[in-house]
Amino acid sequence: MFLLPQQKYFRTSLAIIAFLLILYLGSKVMFLFAPLGAIFKLLLVPMMLSGFMYYLLRPLVRILEKRKLNRAFSILLIYFLIAGLFVLFWILVWPTLQEQIQNFIDNTPYLVQGLQDQFNALRENPTLSRFFKGDSDVAARLSEFLSDTITWVTNSMSNLIGVVSSIVVLIATLPIILYYMLKDDYKLSPKLQGLIPRKYRKEGQEMFGDIDSALSSFIVTRVVLNVVLGIMLYIGFLIIGLPYSLLLAVISVPLNFIPYVGSFLAAIPVIIVGFIESPTMAIWSLVVIFIAQQIQDNVLSPIIYGKSLDVHPLTTVILVLIGGDFYGIIGVLIALPVYMIIKIVFLRVYEIIIADRIDEAEPIKKEEL
Repeated sequence: MFLLPQQKYFRTSLAIIAFLLILYLGSKVMFLFAPLGAIFKLLLVPMMLSGFMYYLLRPLVRILEKRKLNRAFSILLIYFLIAGLFVLFWILVWPTLQEQIQNFIDNTPYLVQGLQDQFNALRENPTLSRFFKGDSDVAARLSEFLSDTITWVTNSMSNLIGVVSSIVVLIATLPIILYYMLKDDYKLSPKLQGLIPRKYRKEGQEMFGDIDSALSSFIVTRVVLNVVLGIMLYIGFLIIGLPYSLLLAVISVPLNFIPYVGSFLAAIPVIIVGFIESPTMAIWSLVVIFIAQQIQDNVLSPIIYGKSLDVHPLTTVILVLIGGDFYGIIGVLIALPVYMIIKIVFLRVYEIIIADRIDEAEPIKKEEL
């Protein structure tokens, strides 16, 4: 009766030692896992995008299936509709977007010069000149930094063709992976549950249900909110006459997928372009961004979000920084979903451990009585 806690402590200590020993030995033979690492990096982006599209398209597949349509035919029908949307984009949107990208690249030297002229005008303004006293190089340094930023963005756009050519394999494999994920929708969860010991099968089923619900809610709502936000920004930019309005709105949509930090990153190019036009245009650009963000946060989000993600803003920022440090832009985008999965798994495992301890303690108390 009194040896049981000691035996349990001894078994736990041995388990920890064995785990640390496995980690140590594994670090000595890391070269054996190099091929697995290469395969993981190769499959990460296709699997990530497939999972993203899976949660985005699954509701449509299930709606069509409820209407007595074959699942495979429903998936192919959705593929056909997506192809139609791409054709419409290519015909209606791409010519304007391509023209604005080309104009932005061609006008980069003039943009940099216009930025410097605006700073010089602010320094010569009697009301604002006192802010530049004591360090006459502030405007010059800031202008140089912004010009370097514009040059970097321009080079990125110029290298877009090379990037597109490198993702041809992704475009070829993504529809195939996504097709089988959607087709075997109901088979995936039971197979994963089969890996869990029978004793914890019920808890495992609930855990997978929570993960599935959280990911589905997060992905679908983020897509809807960001697309609507992009449309509002584009309309607002057109109203105030901001140059490159479509290009800036398109850039803002993917950046806003980055939680909290993305909205600030998306505002930077808008403010720069607006300031080059005039300081008044920069202010109006900020007004448009502020109004669109307020509509998204206070009107659309409470309606569209089925439930809160229950993640503190500070935690989100830390996750974004850690994800970016580990895996760049991909790490930034998947940091929050991965955290949500880990949190759900940890809480479920913790509940199981506590329940097991209570079950083990009850017989001991009965023996003492």
